Amino acid sequence: QVQLVESGGGLVQAGASLRLSCAASGRTFSSYSMGWFRQAPGKEREFVAAITGGGTNTYYAYYADSLKGRFSISRDNVKRTVYLQMNSLKPEDTAVYYCAAGVRDNGLRDSHVYEYWGPGTQVTVSS
Repeated sequence: QVQLVESGGGLVQAGASLRLSCAASGRTFSSYSMGWFRQAPGKEREFVAAITGGGTNTYYAYYADSLKGRFSISRDNVKRTVYLQMNSLKPEDTAVYYCAAGVRDNGLRDSHVYEYWGPGTQVTVSS
């Protein structure tokens, strides 16, 4: 069982940066692939970024094509935390951001492969 709690959201102006954190419980955090998704009002949840697990020192990161270059995902297995660095934020980035964990290391753009989800953190970008 894994419990996830996101933090770091807030209200910022366009062009600003935010770093979201997702703290996980459980002893096997390093073996889980971790993903970030977001959901804007009236829209479906969409993939943002993911990073593989597996317990090795080699991780692979994946990004939504539209966000590549502005967003960056990383993980700290000692702290059991995954991060999402978001730069040059735009009003269209406004959404609730969710952290997710799953045992698979493929198909990570699909929300259905994740077993555990956090409650989400609100990010609002003003113009």
